[in-house]
Formats: sequence, structure tokens, C-alpha cells
Amino acid sequence: MNIDRRTMISALALSTGAMIAPKALSAKTSFKTTAKFFERTGFPIGLQLYALGADAGKDLDATFAQVAEIGFREIELPGLFGKTPAAISQAAQRAGLKINSVHLPLVPAGMPGLSMGSEPQRIAEDLGTLGARWAVAPLLMLPPGFRPQAGETMENAISRSVSDAGTDVWKKTAAALNEKAAALKPAGIGVAYHNHNLEFAPIGKTNGWEILWHETQPDLVYFEVDVGWVAAAGLDPAKFLKSASGRVRLAHLKDVAADNVPGYRITMKPANMATGKLDFSAILAAARNAGCQHFLFEQEPPFAIPRIEAARVAFDFLKEVKA
Repeated sequence: MNIDRRTMISALALSTGAMIAPKALSAKTSFKTTAKFFERTGFPIGLQLYALGADAGKDLDATFAQVAEIGFREIELPGLFGKTPAAISQAAQRAGLKINSVHLPLVPAGMPGLSMGSEPQRIAEDLGTLGARWAVAPLLMLPPGFRPQAGETMENAISRSVSDAGTDVWKKTAAALNEKAAALKPAGIGVAYHNHNLEFAPIGKTNGWEILWHETQPDLVYFEVDVGWVAAAGLDPAKFLKSASGRVRLAHLKDVAADNVPGYRITMKPANMATGKLDFSAILAAARNAGCQHFLFEQEPPFAIPRIEAARVAFDFLKEVKA
């Protein structure tokens, strides 16, 4: 079963029993262009399949053929679509796509499906079958007993619950990441954490990002920086990436509408790539300098055009970006 981000967050919630305060996002950074970034560096332009929605996993051969026809050569899975790793791997190989990373939720062991709570041997075997080398946690561990209140949206419920939990929930997330990364490193599987904007909500004199950064082991736990969510929190993505130098291994590339109102709920006003306010010349250069090796397009709903066309627009734009 393929799940979108909202469904995933709901499932995570029901299964669970320096940059302190962000500065205003600056105008587009002036950056001297030199050559086409992806052509010069040789990095492939990747795609997080979440961008294609819930239907992406219904016919993998058809989906992967469309993705490959656009020009993508690397993909990240939002989950296993209710299919076996072997079936997904074979479909990717037929299309000429490489699966480099998989989003695995940080949930207690016992939740159906592959997660960070699964036994390390199973994670290593399944990712090995897929050919993936990165297990990425897409969200923190929500507080025990989390439940939305009557009439409360899931986004507001998460924001309230995490805020009420203070630093404890972030420290537990950091500990879980350290433990899983140590267990998977001998198998050649890296562990990374994917941010939203929630990580930057002030908690006294700190925030969730700062806690994760300082309490995870730098030689074990890395980060998948989502530049769209960084911007949605009111931060400049290129400047933020410079502050995270050395521990960024993956990046989600998404644009944000010029009139997006910064905040910390898991919501934003998206934009088709190149129509929003982000400066991708500066972002790509900063991401590479921060250690990023995998660059993945992703976009949040609602979409102004069909999802697959949004992916095509993004690919055509990104391949021309000079940095």
C-alpha cells in the first residue's frame, strides 16, 4: 500500500504510545554562475516518488518507465508500496533506475511494514535487495499516546503535541537514530534524518534541529535536508546548508511560493519548480559544499498541473541550473 505524507503521519502518530530562532528568508541570493551544475559534477537528478502521489505504486513498470523517460536516473522510495523489495528492484532495473534511499519511519517495532523499528538484519537485507544504501527517517518519534483532539487537523495536532513534549521528544529521536545507525553501519547502510519545518520551532533557547544536530553522533547520523521545508520555516536554505556542512548527504529540492507564510506546522504553499522564490544556483552549490551526494526533486500538493508533468518541469529546469 502506498501512503502519502499525511497518511504516513497519521499512522506514525497512532503507532507511538547555531540556528535557534530563524531569521527572515532573504531575497534571492546573488550567486555567480559558472556551468550547468549536474553536467559539471556528474551527479544524477533524482526523484522522491512521494511527488507522484498514491498512484505511483500501482503499476511500478509504468511509473518507472515515465520517470526514466523524463531523464531521472535515481529514485528515493517513500515506502515499499506493499510490494516485495525484489519486485521493486526488478522493476527499477527494467527502467534503468537506481534506488539509492528509502524513507523508513521511526516507530516502535511491531508496526506492520518495514520501518526503523524493524530488526537491523531485515532492514539491511531489504535495502540490499533494493540496492539502496540510505535509510532515511522522514519524521521524528511522536510523543507516546499522541492523538488529535476533536476538530483538530493532523498538522496542528503534531505541532501542539511536539511543542508540549519540549526537548524530550527530540532527545528520544536522536537516541533512536544513534542506535539504528550504529546497528546498520556494519552492513553498509547509512542513516539520515529528513527535516520538515517543525524542527525549527523554538523550544526555549533551542529547537528540535539543534538538539538532533548536537545529540546525534556525527560519524553515524547524517541529514537529508529538504530545502523547501527549511524555507517554509523562514530560513534561507543556502545559508542553512552552510551551517550544516559535513553532515548533509541527501537533499530534497522543492520550490516554495513567493507568498508562503513562514511557520512551523507541517504545511506550506508549494510552487512548481522555478516559479517560486528559491535560488537553486546558490542552493545546489551550498548543498555540494555541505557534503550532499544525492539531489532529489520533490513537491508538495496541491499541484497546479499533473504530478508527472511537474516532475518533468522540475527535471528540465534543474538540468540547466548553473552553479
